[in-house]
Amino acid sequence: MTPDEENKIIDEAYERLINGYLSSNHRKRVEKIDKAFRFARRAHEGIRRRSGEPYILHPIAVATIVSQEIGLGSTSICAALLHDVVEDTDYTCEDIKAIFGEEVIGETGEKVGDKIANIVEGLTKISGGIFGDKASAQAENFKKLLLTMSDDIRVVLIKTADRLHNMRTLASMPPAKQYKIAGETLYIYAPLAHRLGLFTIKTELEDLSFKYEHPDIYKSISDYVVSSEEKRQDVFDRFSAPIRAGLDAMGLEYEFKARVKSCYSIWKKMQAKRIPLDEIYDIYAARIVFECPPGKDENVMCWSIYNQITKVYNKIHPDRIRDWLAKSKPNGYRALHVTVMGPDGEWVEVQIRSRKMDTIDERGVTAHWVYKEGGSELEEDRLLREWLQEIEDILKNPEPNALDFLDSIKLNLYAREISVFTPKGDMISLPVGASVLDLAFTLHSEIGTHCIAAKVNHKLVPLSHRLSSGDQVEILTSQSQRPQHEWTKFVATAKGKTRLNNAFRHMRREVMDKGEATFKQFMAENDAEINNENLTRIISSLGVQNKEDLYFKVGKGDVKLTPIVLKALKPSSQNLLSKWWKMSFGSRNDKGDKNDKKATDNASQENIDRKKVYVLKTENGKSNYQLAKCCHPLPGDDVVGYINRKNEVIVHKIECPTAMKLKSSYGSRLLETQWEIGNETFFASIRVEGIDRMGILQEIIYLISTNLSINIRRLNITSNAGVFTCEMDVFVEDVNTVTRMCKRLSKVKGVNKAIRQS
Repeated sequence: MTPDEENKIIDEAYERLINGYLSSNHRKRVEKIDKAFRFARRAHEGIRRRSGEPYILHPIAVATIVSQEIGLGSTSICAALLHDVVEDTDYTCEDIKAIFGEEVIGETGEKVGDKIANIVEGLTKISGGIFGDKASAQAENFKKLLLTMSDDIRVVLIKTADRLHNMRTLASMPPAKQYKIAGETLYIYAPLAHRLGLFTIKTELEDLSFKYEHPDIYKSISDYVVSSEEKRQDVFDRFSAPIRAGLDAMGLEYEFKARVKSCYSIWKKMQAKRIPLDEIYDIYAARIVFECPPGKDENVMCWSIYNQITKVYNKIHPDRIRDWLAKSKPNGYRALHVTVMGPDGEWVEVQIRSRKMDTIDERGVTAHWVYKEGGSELEEDRLLREWLQEIEDILKNPEPNALDFLDSIKLNLYAREISVFTPKGDMISLPVGASVLDLAFTLHSEIGTHCIAAKVNHKLVPLSHRLSSGDQVEILTSQSQRPQHEWTKFVATAKGKTRLNNAFRHMRREVMDKGEATFKQFMAENDAEINNENLTRIISSLGVQNKEDLYFKVGKGDVKLTPIVLKALKPSSQNLLSKWWKMSFGSRNDKGDKNDKKATDNASQENIDRKKVYVLKTENGKSNYQLAKCCHPLPGDDVVGYINRKNEVIVHKIECPTAMKLKSSYGSRLLETQWEIGNETFFASIRVEGIDRMGILQEIIYLISTNLSINIRRLNITSNAGVFTCEMDVFVEDVNTVTRMCKRLSKVKGVNKAIRQS
């Protein structure tokens, strides 16, 4: 492609950005955007993406998403155009400020350049961080993102747009990088988009991640959705016709359509219910979006439409009525859901919402600003502000471990909520599953650390008691109470976990201070100097990890300071001679041979080419990999290899929760893998459920052992009220063997379900 052709592509992309911006309801500040574009184009000149295209096309694409898919204005568009300038070029935030000179924002008087530069700085990636060299740089990046987000929510919105474009162009990356980015997106960015109410973007991020993690499954589901479209539309037309007639009679202006579930959500349902694709019936939901005339109550109109639907279809699923009108979801989602049985005998979910609700539900926090009237705060803004405060509380005392930190944040992203009341009648929102202890820590750290029990609806309950919506809760405390380690089992909220761990660290610090004072007194009484050399000798002789561990164990009483400890400070000449002899000539036993063998094994592992596909194989009874015990992958599963610190390749299923953490934190250690077919057998766990009858166990065992020639390692069967459950561990060659086995078992008379558990 010639330079002229590339310039034409860049100009056309920028023109689409400007045209989309001009069609929005934002004030038209094209001159400001043009300054940012020209600067970014100059800064990225000559730089290309991995796909080979000019790099400037990426910030243009991000700015387009920011403008047209999220709905932000000129300041955000400028920041999106400049978001990689400071990170990837020699330009600084001071240079960005200089572009816009003394131009100010009318409402606040703040300089335009300062505002844009601050957003860009928040978006600029950083390396290393408070978690140390061995921990996740991504976790630190995420922490920085959240810190900046509390000052300006546009930072996280632009970052989400950046991630969305990277996912859309992920095909140009090598497979190992695809795994890392897709896992990171599914683990962090999709939940974040969900919490911010960016439903459309959240769905696309999930689907794109799913596409790269499970390409074959993704293709089969997407092909099925396309091939069944005509039949699905026919079913929807029959279902919707009588409802349309009723809505037309009400004189409503509305849109009634079928919304197909995403491939990822279909797959999640298959996994949750352990059923094949052809047994997923509710792959679409019906949605009614109505125009609410001025002066009308949109909540009342939702219930009027509900009444009209239930007149037509009076078989209502009692457990699937969802009222998010009076109180929205934590991410601002508002709608009324009802599930009814349609004319074809299938359950159909109908979502009822006004046009305003629909815009907010699809566009998230940015749509809230459009509907503000008179500067008043909407319920959605209050919820977002409270959530940001929760994040700030966690960030003040982050978990030292990067993955624990990410888990703490993630708890706050997908939280479904309940509402409980204090004795004074104040309402407090908590995640579903929250305990008495969670509420105590929500109220105050001191209340949490001294909590002994509670009265729920005037009845005494323990700290572990799980709360329900509508409960009235009185927390009982005692100054003699101290946090217990068993509390970690029933703390569900991110704030509770963070504050409890802070209390544990504070308690440990107190013990360490006591131990340090005791140790110093002991050394002084024995005229022994405290220096690095002596500390190292004592730590080594006592078998503790470090100085802090020594002080803690002394303070706790696990280590007794006696004169024997001081022997470590007097190295014998015999020990020195022995050490010199071993270093020079080696040990007199066969340990050297073992060490040589271990070194040879590690050396072979060190030669792994991380850019190539790693073949999982076994030669002479020795495998070049280890199967993760958390998910028990089989040949044929979609898997990813992870190189641990011992240079061992650990194989996980791609969807394994542990693997998701590794992908989001240690992407450089991931390997694209391929199974080599061999004669090995692998462990698999199977669960069979059905109606109990005489001889069914014998028939199951005969089928597996004799007909299928599969070795059963463990079998446990229980029966209750005529229903049996059979759990067994078997040895199989690959995932196809398990699939074939489950299909055969499902055909046994009385068996209702046969599924692989791991």
